[in-house]
Amino acid sequence: MSSVIVFDGVSKCYRLGSIGNQTLYQDLNRWWAKVRRKPDPLLKIMDARDGKDGDQFIWALRNINLEIQHGEVVGVIGRNGAGKSTLLKILSQITAPTTGEIKIKGRIASLLEVGTGFHPELTGRENIYLNGALLGMSKEEIQRKFDEIVDFSDVEQFIDTPVKRYSSGMYVRLAFAVAAHIEPDILLVDEVLAVGDAQFQKKCLGKISDVSQKEGRTVLFVSHNMGMITSLCKKAVLLDNGCILVEGNVTDVVTRYYNAGISSPYAVDFRKQGKKVGDQYATLLEVHIEDMEGNLIGEVDIRAPFKLKMTYDLHGAPVAPRPNFYVISPQGQYVFVTGGGEKGKAIDGTYEATCIVPGNLLNNETYTIDAALLYTDSIFHYSFHERGAVMITVIDPIDETIEETTRYGMSGPLPGAVRPKLPWEVRKIA
Repeated sequence: MSSVIVFDGVSKCYRLGSIGNQTLYQDLNRWWAKVRRKPDPLLKIMDARDGKDGDQFIWALRNINLEIQHGEVVGVIGRNGAGKSTLLKILSQITAPTTGEIKIKGRIASLLEVGTGFHPELTGRENIYLNGALLGMSKEEIQRKFDEIVDFSDVEQFIDTPVKRYSSGMYVRLAFAVAAHIEPDILLVDEVLAVGDAQFQKKCLGKISDVSQKEGRTVLFVSHNMGMITSLCKKAVLLDNGCILVEGNVTDVVTRYYNAGISSPYAVDFRKQGKKVGDQYATLLEVHIEDMEGNLIGEVDIRAPFKLKMTYDLHGAPVAPRPNFYVISPQGQYVFVTGGGEKGKAIDGTYEATCIVPGNLLNNETYTIDAALLYTDSIFHYSFHERGAVMITVIDPIDETIEETTRYGMSGPLPGAVRPKLPWEVRKIA
């Protein structure tokens, strides 16, 4: 494969605070004070904000060296402010690098801010032509794809209505539909799938998957949803404070991203952290996730079962408590809650509670797990409810599961927080 994108020592620096103020009035006041050789009326404000007469330099990117090959789907991940969007904006030529050079081979299309260039007074039909032209499509190309764009957006009934009367969801649908039907060599996608309803998000992911897998185009995909990243990408790049922390196999990079914190997302020991979780009746000691062989894991094949475990101390509990795990989707919705334990008298000591989550249950997403200890006999009380104690990423190797009964040849993401493999019977009755 040949390289289609090459970053050679690329850095981007921004200077804040000294270019202008919030209003023209403030700018004129500072200019007039300077002409009259009077003290700067806003100097104290600027000092408080920036610390040095309004001058502050921020390096959004530092010495980026990266090569992306033709046909690769690369995930770009990192915390907020790591430099992900700046990287894509430099690639899109929205802004220029301060130092370094970028070599690009092919036509680039960007899904950085869907709807940029839409005019509220124009109809949906007119905005398709306007936005398509801004994104680099010819009139003939837009006419050829017009019906396909409208069908994808599901706003055919309102296509001749001014977009100022659209709901925000309809606006996003139409904007994404236009951008998604460009035929670039390189597609840049930056967190635009966080908007819109869940069904449309899945539809958009399927489109991106088709662009990469069926059409063989290069895709750079930025997202905070590790389930999306691991499903769509084979390679990933982790940015931290504007630098490349690690690049390589998507599984290894996502694991490194999680492990960059104080504790692993799939194993936390509160004793080592010096953190007290609990009350006068019980203390949470540890939470972790294991495969069926007892190995700590942060991700699991969608077909494989795994174990959720918590360790806690009881000291003076009035009755035997019930350990609970809450499984929460990336959208913040409870997928399910599961509890165990027996009724009876509490006996002081250290306990380990284990729950087995079967394979072919959760969909390919990154799920957050809460650990809780609940009393339901004679009293209703939580000794602890540790939110976001651990996380698990469920991976769907589509090339292996595509012919299974849960997919039946469908290559895109399937909707829903769960995707159970249920028994079916189909028989001819007449």
